[in-house]
Amino acid sequence: MGFFSFLKSRPIFWLSVTGTTVGAACAIKDLMQGGKFTKETDETNKVFIVTGSNNGIGKETVRELAKRGATVYMACRVMKKCEEAREEIVLETKNKYVYCRECDLDSIRNFVAAFKREQKTLNILINNAGVMRCPRSLTKDGFEMQLGVNHMGHYLLTTLLLDLLKNSTPSRIVNLSSLAHTRGEINTGDLNSEKSYDEGKAYSQSKLANVLFTRELARRLAGTGVTANALHPGVLDTELFRHMSFFSNFFAELFVKPLLWPFVKTAANGAQTSLYAALDPDLELVSGEYFSDGQPKEVAPAGTDTQTAKWLWAVSEKWTNPPPIDVKK
Repeated sequence: MGFFSFLKSRPIFWLSVTGTTVGAACAIKDLMQGGKFTKETDETNKVFIVTGSNNGIGKETVRELAKRGATVYMACRVMKKCEEAREEIVLETKNKYVYCRECDLDSIRNFVAAFKREQKTLNILINNAGVMRCPRSLTKDGFEMQLGVNHMGHYLLTTLLLDLLKNSTPSRIVNLSSLAHTRGEINTGDLNSEKSYDEGKAYSQSKLANVLFTRELARRLAGTGVTANALHPGVLDTELFRHMSFFSNFFAELFVKPLLWPFVKTAANGAQTSLYAALDPDLELVSGEYFSDGQPKEVAPAGTDTQTAKWLWAVSEKWTNPPPIDVKK
């Protein structure tokens, strides 16, 4: 008993409790970070596009690609933030072949036209950009914002770049989805949320759309040498949560975020599955899959609905009106 007598002192007792709690939280934090992509690859002379890459997962993905010698185009909406991120990455990696280009829903066609003037190949397209649970608003083309940014924009960008991807085989398309797709439903009667809007349902629908688009894209590209895979990066505390008022008030800052801290990934660790899907040599012929924590995972039953995937493709094609696509039907 004498050994524990020091705990009778309240300050020492609470210091002990605090230390134990912090240690446990750090242990949980380490456990929740998931696996890291540690294979060494040389990406010199390979060309990548990463959308939404001025912060968070996208920025960390670009950082690692630059370290491996890749030529990377950071396709972003806000040029000032993009340039700041690019400068930081270039200074750190000493890779000058990192470029900022404006690319949002209103400038996708201009981005693609300019890219094709500068590059004749595209090895990897990483569709990373996204918004989450934002109040209902519309893009200039009239898309509900989450559907527009998370799906329609990437559908259009991808289809406009398929010719370069097919001329650069083996090449890959990586679409960032989310575990939220398991709660998603494609509302065929109100895809654009015009009759009613729930920010959570709209987000989950857009993430399910990522999975269905990936699977239909993989089916159409079978045998071309271009693969398409989707992934869940994990739960992260990034700018993606900026529209969720629950996480931006004083109470959340003081109590909720510290409680959640052990269970969320850092942006660098959140980028690991993107790097795995984009770079792992073992995935050269793998297509139509869904990954999480660097491993294949099953998608929700709704994500395997071939008819809905075909319907979504047809609607996306009609709404974005890209040029004809020469891939297998």
